Amino acid sequence: MKIKYDKETDILMIVLRDTFPVNAISEPGGVIISYDETDEPISLEFLNASQRNIIDPEEMTLTIAQ
Repeated sequence: MKIKYDKETDILMIVLRDTFPVNAISEPGGVIISYDETDEPISLEFLNASQRNIIDPEEMTLTIAQ
């Protein structure tokens, strides 16, 4: 899994698998889910992430809980 943030576009992306997307669905609230050829989700995009307080670009911290 990869987590990427583009400060210029203010998009937070969580990539679950590195494969080519064949379909994407825009969900309410500025979330885009991309799917592979078997309809499995491969990535999540959060639009306007800092404006929606999903991420603070000045204080980026990632915590992974097990």
